[in-house]
Amino acid sequence: MLPYIDAPFNALARSTGASVDELKVIASFLLSYPLAAALKRIPDTKPWQKNVFICGVSIFYLVGLFDLWDGVRTLLYTSVGAYTISYYLDGSLMPWIGFIFLMGHMSINHIYRQIANSPSSVDITGAQMVLVMKLTSFCWNVHDGRLPENGLSDYQKKTAIREFPGVLDFAGYVLFFPSLFAGPAFDYNDYRSWIETTMFDISPGMDPTKRPVTRKQRRIPRSGTPAAMKALLGIVWIFAFLKFSAWYNVDFFLGDEFPRYGLLRRIWQLQMLGFTTRLKYYGVWSLTEGACILSGMGYNGVDPKTGKVYWNRLENVNPWGIESAQNSRAFLENWNKNTNNWLRYSMYLRVTPKGKRPGFRASLATFTASAFWHGFYPGYYLTFTLAAFIQTVAKNFRRHVRPLFLSPDGKKPLPSKRWYDILSYLATQMAFCFTTAPFVILSFPNSIKVWARVYFYCIIGVAASMAFFASPAKQWLDQRVKKHIQPGLQRSHSEESLHHPSLGLPSDPGRDVDEAVQEIKQEVETRRRRGSKVTMPTGEELVKTLEDKLGRKIT
Repeated sequence: MLPYIDAPFNALARSTGASVDELKVIASFLLSYPLAAALKRIPDTKPWQKNVFICGVSIFYLVGLFDLWDGVRTLLYTSVGAYTISYYLDGSLMPWIGFIFLMGHMSINHIYRQIANSPSSVDITGAQMVLVMKLTSFCWNVHDGRLPENGLSDYQKKTAIREFPGVLDFAGYVLFFPSLFAGPAFDYNDYRSWIETTMFDISPGMDPTKRPVTRKQRRIPRSGTPAAMKALLGIVWIFAFLKFSAWYNVDFFLGDEFPRYGLLRRIWQLQMLGFTTRLKYYGVWSLTEGACILSGMGYNGVDPKTGKVYWNRLENVNPWGIESAQNSRAFLENWNKNTNNWLRYSMYLRVTPKGKRPGFRASLATFTASAFWHGFYPGYYLTFTLAAFIQTVAKNFRRHVRPLFLSPDGKKPLPSKRWYDILSYLATQMAFCFTTAPFVILSFPNSIKVWARVYFYCIIGVAASMAFFASPAKQWLDQRVKKHIQPGLQRSHSEESLHHPSLGLPSDPGRDVDEAVQEIKQEVETRRRRGSKVTMPTGEELVKTLEDKLGRKIT
C-alpha cells in the first residue's frame, strides 16, 4: 500500500460512519472515470499500450490502494489456471475441468471470508466472483472455437474464440479495471472487438449524417454524456444508501425496538431493508457501468434511422424494472443481468443435450452453480429455496388466474385488470422483501428470528397458494379460463418451460420433480430393454432415488 494513502479515508470514515474499505471502493469507482477517459485516448493503433495501462491501473488498485497482495496471487492463480487449461486441454471435458477448478478455488476463498466474518472490509472474493464468470465463459468460448461452425447456435458463433489470445491481451481482459471489483462481466470477444475497435464498425450503407460523433482519429464514439449520467445516478444511489442504512440496518431488525411496532409497520420496515440494500448495488453497478461506457466498452450499436448510440451492452441492473415488478420473473430478470446470462449460457444450456429441451438436470445444475457462486452463508440458501417456490406460485397465478382479467383474445386488459396488477405488485414486493432478508442477514438463527417477528407471512402465503392450486379449485379455475378465452390461445406448459431459470432459481420446482421421476423411470426402462435384471422400484426406493438426485429430503 502507498504511504499515507489511508489518511483521507480515515477522516472521511469518522465523519460518515462508513468503513475505510467501503470508502476506498467508492473512490476506486470514481477514479476509474478519469482513468477510463485516459484509456480511451491511447491510440487505437497501439492496443498493447491499452493492455499495459489497464494492468497497471488494476495493480495500483489491488496493491497501492487496498494492499491485497494475497488477492493478486489469487487472481494470478485463477487466471493462469484457466489459461493453461483452455490452452493445453481439448475435447468436451475441457470447459468442465475449467469450471470445477475455478469454482473450487473461489469456494475456498468464500469459506475463508465467512470464517473472517468482516462484511465491511474488502477482500478478493468480489473480484474473483466477477473473474469466475469471465473465465468459465472463456473456457466455453475457446471450446466452441474448436468446433465446426454449423453445429453452433447464433450466440456461440458470436462468442466463439477462433484465435487463442496472447498473454498480454488475456491479462488486459482479466484485469479490465472499470469492472475489476464489481463487474460487469463480459466475453473475451467483446474485449477483443473493443481493443481492436472493430466493435465500432459502421455498415457501409449507413447515412453519413447518422453516424456517431467521434473526436480526432478515434473510432470510439463520444461517450462522456451517458457516462456522466451513470456516474451522477450512481452517486445519488450511494448517498441514498448511506442515508437509509442509518435507519434500516440488520442491527435494528435484531434489536428490541423492531418487535414493538405493529405487523404492517414491521412488514414495511422489512421492505425498506431490502430497498436500502438494493440502493448500494444500484449505486455500485451504475458507477462501474458508467466507467465502462466512458472507455467505450459499453457501446451497443447505433440506430441507423435516428443515429442514436446505445450504451447498454453491459447494463447489469434496471432499478425501475425491479421496484415496479408485478411478478417474480420481472423482479429477478432485472437484477444482476450479467449473472443471469452467465448462468444461462455457461450452465443451463450447456448441460442440455443437443436437440432436447432443458429439463430437471439443467435446472438443478444451474441452481447449484448459482448457490456455490454466491457463497455458503445459510441466509443465501434460505433465500434461494423460498424464491424457487415463489416462482412456482407466481407461475400458477399467471397461468390459471391472469387470463380471466384479459379480453377473450388475450390481447387487451379488462377494466378489472388494474386490480389484478395492483395486487400482483403488492404480493411480489412483500414476498421478496421477506425472501431476501436472509440474504442480507446471512446467519441462519438471525434470519429465522427476523422471519418469526413478521409471523412467517410469506411462507404461510406460499404454502396456502400451493395447497390451493393442488386442490379441486385449480380445475374450477381452468374451466373458467377455458370458457373465457378463445380456443387455442392458452399457453402450453412446454412453451412456458422455455424460460431459463433467473439467477439459477428453478422456474417450476414441481415440474422439475416430475421430470426427475420420469427420468428415473426411463432409465429403468432402458436398462430393462438392454437385458439388465431391473424392475420398477417400489415407492420407498423411488423416493430415496429421487432424494439422491435432488440432494435433499422430500417431506
